[in-house]
Amino acid sequence: MKLTKKSHACVRLEKGGRTLVLDPGVFSEEDATAGADAILVTHEHPDHFDEGKLRAALDADPAVEIWTLASVAQQLSAAFPGRVHTVGHGDTFTAAGFDVQVHGELHAVIHPDIPRITNVGYLVDGGQVFHPGDALTVPDQQVETLMLPVMAPWNKISEVIEYVREVKPQRAYDIHDALLTDLARPIYDHQIGALGGAEHLRLAPGASAEV
Repeated sequence: MKLTKKSHACVRLEKGGRTLVLDPGVFSEEDATAGADAILVTHEHPDHFDEGKLRAALDADPAVEIWTLASVAQQLSAAFPGRVHTVGHGDTFTAAGFDVQVHGELHAVIHPDIPRITNVGYLVDGGQVFHPGDALTVPDQQVETLMLPVMAPWNKISEVIEYVREVKPQRAYDIHDALLTDLARPIYDHQIGALGGAEHLRLAPGASAEV
C-alpha cells in the first residue's frame, strides 16, 4: 500500500490502482481528492471536512462514494443520493477495495465548556493503517501504521507519547501538524521518537511511503 501525506490531516492510500482519501480539509491541497475512488471523513471540523472539495469530487466522478458520520453525511446526502454512507463505531465496510473498520465515537476534549462532537477513526485493511481523526482512540487490534495527531488545541505532547505507547504501532507518521512550526518539529521528533516506543516518522506534504 502506498501512503501519501497531504497537508495537515489528509492522507491518500493507494493499492491495486485504486485510491482512498481520508480527511481532505481546508488546510489540504486543492487536489487532495483528485483521482479518489472513495473518501472517508472522521468528523465535521473544517480542517478535516471541506464541503467544497467533497462536492467537487462527487461532481467530477459519479463513481466516487463517501463514508462518514451523520453530522457530515447530512450535509451531502440529499444532493448525492446513495453515494454518501453514514457509519459509526463498530461498523465495517469496503471502500475502493480497502477493508475498513470504524473505531471511536467522540472528539477529544478541547475545553470543558465546549460540547464534544462525534468523531470516528478508520482502521484500514486489518490494521495496516489507522487514522483516528481528532481523538486518541485505541483500536482493539494491532496497528502497523498509526497516523499520529501531533499538535492540536486539544492535546499536549505527553498525551501524544502515551497514545503511541498504548497503541503500540510498528511506526507512527505525523498528521494534524499544520499549526506546528518548523522550529518545533525537532523537539516533537526527538521526544516522541525517544519516548513513544515506536518508529516515529514524518512525511512532507506530497511525500509518500510504502506501508
